[in-house]
Amino acid sequence: MALATEEKAKEKKGSQSELAKGEQRLAYWLLVPTLVILLAIAFYPLGSVFYSSFTNDTFASEVETDFVGFQNYSDLLSITFAELPQELDDSGQPVIDPDTGEPEYLSPVQVLPRQPRAYREVFTFGLFGNQYVLGATDADFVLSIIDTLIFTVTTIILEVIIGLGIALVLNVPFRGRGSMRAAMLVPWAILTAVSSRIWEWMFIDTRAGLFNIVFQNLGLTDGQTAFLANESFQLPAAIIIDVWKTTPFMALLLLAGLALIPSELYEAADVDGASKWNQFTSITLPLLRPTLAVALVFRTLDALRVFDLFQIVFAQSKYSMASFAYYELIDSQRLGYSSAASVVIFLLITIFAVVYIRSLGIGEDD
Repeated sequence: MALATEEKAKEKKGSQSELAKGEQRLAYWLLVPTLVILLAIAFYPLGSVFYSSFTNDTFASEVETDFVGFQNYSDLLSITFAELPQELDDSGQPVIDPDTGEPEYLSPVQVLPRQPRAYREVFTFGLFGNQYVLGATDADFVLSIIDTLIFTVTTIILEVIIGLGIALVLNVPFRGRGSMRAAMLVPWAILTAVSSRIWEWMFIDTRAGLFNIVFQNLGLTDGQTAFLANESFQLPAAIIIDVWKTTPFMALLLLAGLALIPSELYEAADVDGASKWNQFTSITLPLLRPTLAVALVFRTLDALRVFDLFQIVFAQSKYSMASFAYYELIDSQRLGYSSAASVVIFLLITIFAVVYIRSLGIGEDD
């Protein structure tokens, strides 16, 4: 009797296993059209970009294309550090700047190697009383990487903090909450080209600019500050523009995550005497983690490939990685070189996405 029951259980299990395998095969067949479409509109273009990055292909030209291996990547990413020696007078004594009283140093052009390949100055910096220079074979691209990474990290931190604050406020019932939620989305609804032009006008370097008027009235400047031409102000200006426009998007995503947290958890915490801060750290943040991970990935994707803001506001006075790739393709017609820059952007985005998902512990169960 027991043996017969065991055999029936095995037969039932086997039939269930066959059924599961059949459903799995059906799922694969149903995915075939999607995979074909992805291959046509995503994988093939991506593969073409990867292939072009290993060639000297020229855009809109009949010049024969040659395979150059990693030469494009080497030209893009080769960097070097060099110490700047102090400048000496005829007697061998250090030359002192009469205005600052500090020693003068040789220019980076005199220090950076020129053979077998030429390096240009990216920036100079002081460390432990010495002056150093960072040089690169393509200083514009290396500087665009640094600027884009600073832009990405800073904007995301500010957008998460401000967006979370807005979401927490709008998650609490109060009169007019619906109108406030609608008004919050206005900056996000404005086209980037339009918002960039609005902020470009506000940052204009005359008394017609909003910030110059305000700062002049406060006695802080003479009303002639060139915010968008001065290198010290360019990146902060871009960060302000992006934070103003994109924080509502971050707040909207976090607000959706807050709506999924059961109110019973907060009621139980109130009964147990937990403070609002303890509720935030023990309930809100842990349960908001999957939503936060999705928001961070989306925003990182956008920030690392930022193009329109830099293109409209700065043109060629300051590059993002994407705008650098654009100008290499359109102005210089270097399709292979531009493709290599695009691949670097793709790899950075992938690294950021993987780091976010792993560090925030987002798994399949989430």
